[in-house]
Amino acid sequence: METIKVNFENGIEMNRIEQGAEIIKRGGVIAFPTETVYGLGADALNKDAVRKIFEAKGRPQDNPLIIHVADRDISAFAAEVPEKAQAMMDKFWPGPLTLILKKTDIVPLETSAGLDTVGIRMPSNETARLLIKASGCPVAAPSANISGKPSPTNFKRCVEDLDGRVDMIIGDGSSIVGLESTIVDYSVHPPRLLRPGYITYEDLLVMDPEVVYDEAKTRADEKEIPKAPGMKYRHYAPKAPLTIISGDVEKAGKEILKRTEKYRSEGKVVGILAPKERETMYNRENIRFISLGSEKNSSEIARNLFEGLRMFDDLNVDVILAEGFSETGVGIAIMNRLKKASGFNIVEV
Repeated sequence: METIKVNFENGIEMNRIEQGAEIIKRGGVIAFPTETVYGLGADALNKDAVRKIFEAKGRPQDNPLIIHVADRDISAFAAEVPEKAQAMMDKFWPGPLTLILKKTDIVPLETSAGLDTVGIRMPSNETARLLIKASGCPVAAPSANISGKPSPTNFKRCVEDLDGRVDMIIGDGSSIVGLESTIVDYSVHPPRLLRPGYITYEDLLVMDPEVVYDEAKTRADEKEIPKAPGMKYRHYAPKAPLTIISGDVEKAGKEILKRTEKYRSEGKVVGILAPKERETMYNRENIRFISLGSEKNSSEIARNLFEGLRMFDDLNVDVILAEGFSETGVGIAIMNRLKKASGFNIVEV
């Protein structure tokens, strides 16, 4: 397949938006930017087009897709919108919040993975909204990567994964959030936070004190169909095995250095993922240190997380050691992604 590649380095080009919309209208698949990560989109109401998303990603079809809309009128796709869910939409849309709601029959089972619910969100990225509006349909869009790999947050990574697998790739800078959307399930009572994100659990509780978060419930059993993306299978993973060293900063640093010496004695190249404040500590031979930003700025760390994981693939490291982060605010989402990237390989010190 010949993939059309367009990068809006000098501003949005409406003729290219229209070109992308025409591809979606005729059942094609395109990668496009959002504020969270880049998405891999197709007409959410066209079951044949939706199947092409799974084929391009190499993704199991028992994983539901989020549908992206260009405005807050979702009555065609959601059978019911609870009052508190509407309040969430009014507060956080457009933005990185997905709501799980009972779906209407117009949404095919291929999009919802056979469930009677569907995830819906309205992205804040202008290119994304223009594309959805021009397409005249909701756009189903998981992250624009090969299934299991770290989600792409820029044009270059989309091209690496999907060139020759999709009809078109549109670039528009780096994603400003860097983590997939927060997902709240309003098809149940009390509502449940299924995937933490940039909109934090604390943010949600201000709007609806009944929202429940249980980390164990963010993982689906292998035999059940997950209600939201990312609840099943290994996600966000670099090629090299990743271990999280979590706990007191000083103790974690000593444990990482201890393990590093062991790996280096075996001739292995070690990747270390940590805040920039630790760069001097880890400045040693045969170590590939990648900074996610300042430990004082959780938004910066979140924005750089997936790109940092992908950089280790570029560096061909043999093993990766990552410092854990405080699980408060956006830190909950950062650790959620790191844990899944490591296959929940965590060492507490």
